[in-house]
Amino acid sequence: MDMSLEVILLPVSDVDRAKEFYQDKVGFHVDLDGEVMEGVRIVQLTPPGSGCSIALVDGLQVPTGTPQPGTYHGMQLCVTDAKAAYEELTARGLDVSEPVQFAPQDGATFMYFKDPDGNGWAIQEYKRRETEPLHQVLAKLAGN
Repeated sequence: MDMSLEVILLPVSDVDRAKEFYQDKVGFHVDLDGEVMEGVRIVQLTPPGSGCSIALVDGLQVPTGTPQPGTYHGMQLCVTDAKAAYEELTARGLDVSEPVQFAPQDGATFMYFKDPDGNGWAIQEYKRRETEPLHQVLAKLAGN
């Protein structure tokens, strides 16, 4: 059985504020913004080049429990050039830490930011993705 992680519900206190933040400062694409059922609004945003989106939800009761805004940490984006990403994101007004290289190998450089509610993100530099996009790697693995 194949499974794919495609959407993460992200708890926020103000959907409009979060939508503006992720769209304007982080650069995510707005895929959907609407009432999907009576009283439930969903804003789904996807990072450029990603196969996984975030969903900002207002009015949805989650059967397994309702996460609280600001409690998600460890979500991670990958970029091929941390310095270029840092420059672009700070030019958009994002308060992101400077890239720090923890080890010399590819994948060991990180920077961090929080959304307006305090949900925490990491951005990892993974230069290998420039020549080996994730979708190609996964397609090759699926063929084996």
